[in-house]
Amino acid sequence: MAKLLIVDDELDVREFAGNFFRKRGFDILTASSGNDALRLVREESPDLVLLDIRMGEMSGVEVLRALRQRGNAVKVVMVSGIEEESVVKETASLGAIGFIHKPLILEELEKVVLREFAVNI
Repeated sequence: MAKLLIVDDELDVREFAGNFFRKRGFDILTASSGNDALRLVREESPDLVLLDIRMGEMSGVEVLRALRQRGNAVKVVMVSGIEEESVVKETASLGAIGFIHKPLILEELEKVVLREFAVNI
């Protein structure tokens, strides 16, 4: 079963996306902070991470940078309500495979995630 980690400081976003993908047969992990995300990636080895950019203690960009500095090549899709070209470019240079805008549109979210799991589904 494909394992998806959803990282967002907003509970409703985590629950909304988690329930959506759980109903589609994914194993769902959630984290509300960057530190929790780093721990879960290390302990649970998810196949894909949906990572919010703007979070309290640590931004999604910082989380992605920390993952790459630790040699972790997990697939990461950035999620954000902002669209700053410099942030999009930075996350792409750190190996993010996609960028989804908030508010989340289920069809867009599903398309991006399913594309990454096409071989496994």
